Amino acid sequence: MTNLARTGLLTIDGASLEYKWLASLAADAPTIVMLHEGLGSVGLWGDFPEKLHQATGAGIFAYSRAGYGQSSPVTLPRPLDYMQREALDMLPKVLDAISFKRGLLLGHSDGASIAAIYAGSHQDRRLQGIALIAPHFIVEDISVTSIAEIKTAYETTDLKAKLARWHKDVDNAFYGWNRAWLDPKFRDWDISEYLAYIRVPVMVLQGKNDQYGTLRQVEIAQEECYCPVDLKIISDAGHSPHREAPGVTLDAIEQFAKAALRDDQGLQGRAA
Repeated sequence: MTNLARTGLLTIDGASLEYKWLASLAADAPTIVMLHEGLGSVGLWGDFPEKLHQATGAGIFAYSRAGYGQSSPVTLPRPLDYMQREALDMLPKVLDAISFKRGLLLGHSDGASIAAIYAGSHQDRRLQGIALIAPHFIVEDISVTSIAEIKTAYETTDLKAKLARWHKDVDNAFYGWNRAWLDPKFRDWDISEYLAYIRVPVMVLQGKNDQYGTLRQVEIAQEECYCPVDLKIISDAGHSPHREAPGVTLDAIEQFAKAALRDDQGLQGRAA
């Protein structure tokens, strides 16, 4: 990995992307790249990057995609294939910019979908596994209903003010995501075709009470992935198990990471 400051901005294709980098004590340690949800950012991961760093000993790189957090805004409306574009165009440039050598992608919601698209479209020998928290492979009725409800909350409650703590252009972040998902043409969005081409270990974590997706998403992963899927259904969690059941989620990811990254240079144990 490049010698990055702990926090800063990457400039890629004219966009500034905020990041957090937690370096491993071991120079040859793998890196876990964290891809946030549709309304997420570096800051909205909370202390989960630090916990993951401590648990695995891996380097942790989290960044805010354009349109989120302190990163550059995007032009609205977002194209309806914005997740495919992120996975096919921007993520490879981010990995190259940070001199990614080997490791995992860990994505949540939109970020999980982006991770799956990347793994299914790039035969990247650096990639050793993907951990997907509440991924979307298709659009379900429950997703559209909940996203319509959150639009009402954004426009009538203090939700906008709360999100503004984490996004410098909160309307750009919110409406870029919300309007794409509520576009009638988005109902046909389907990325399951990528799953058959994934050639690395896959873990899927989903809260049993996920308000944005049903267990059909998990079934699709099991049906379509070429590689076996390590599945974890978390009974006391909804769409964000890393916040709602952090201990269980962290343990599951730690075990998956240690198995996926076990080789001659394997993980060096917990960080100091």
